[in-house]
Amino acid sequence: MPKLTVVLPTYNEKENLSNIVNALFALDIPMLNLLVVDDTSPDGTGQIADALAREFDGRMSVYHRTEKNGLGPAYRAGFRRALAEGADYIVQMDADFSHQPHYIYDMLSAMEDSGADMVLGSRFVKGGSVDKSWGAYRKLLSWWANRVYVPTILRIPVYDATGGYRLWRRETLIGLDLDRVQSNGYVFQVEMAYVTVKLGYRVVEVPIHFPDRQLGESKMDSRIALEAAWRTWSLRSRHHRLTPQDRRTAAYPVV
Repeated sequence: MPKLTVVLPTYNEKENLSNIVNALFALDIPMLNLLVVDDTSPDGTGQIADALAREFDGRMSVYHRTEKNGLGPAYRAGFRRALAEGADYIVQMDADFSHQPHYIYDMLSAMEDSGADMVLGSRFVKGGSVDKSWGAYRKLLSWWANRVYVPTILRIPVYDATGGYRLWRRETLIGLDLDRVQSNGYVFQVEMAYVTVKLGYRVVEVPIHFPDRQLGESKMDSRIALEAAWRTWSLRSRHHRLTPQDRRTAAYPVV
């Protein structure tokens, strides 16, 4: 049976972690395993994760990183470990329920039916939506960034490039060469999507509803959003020459 590993980065998610872990393991997906990547959360998230790993022994592990240096490094570390431990499919998602676990069914079905190399849970394709509490300006800005700004600059057919709910094939993550993805913050999601398309991999978007978190504090603010918008330009200059011939072929070593 193929192995599916959910990579869940955490920082100060003590209110959400137990609930999201139990929700994931309540899914009828026997092949599902969970890897929590905790960036030394001062609120004790790492210790909660260790206790849950003991409860779900054999299906859950915790990777304690010694520093907090951005979303990108946390995901890259988690991806490498999941690949080294033999994952055939890798899900990336947030721990705050803005990415609802039941959509993993839809993403797996879409990958199987379409032969996609990466499936993206999208807020901005037909059928997708965001929390009703979002004001008109926030909705317009997010829609414009994903449907107009990023596709125009990078010339990619992806409508939610900043979205972080994704299902990857093992071969796709290896082929991307995680060492060439350099972003640390939220623009990491855009860089991963851009490199995926430039290397000739097929991306399929499935609609999701994106609710706001109910517990804990969001890590996103206007400064982070503006930085991501500015850094999108540097991605084009860094990766625009990539072709499918630049795919990595060597597997990652055990970590």
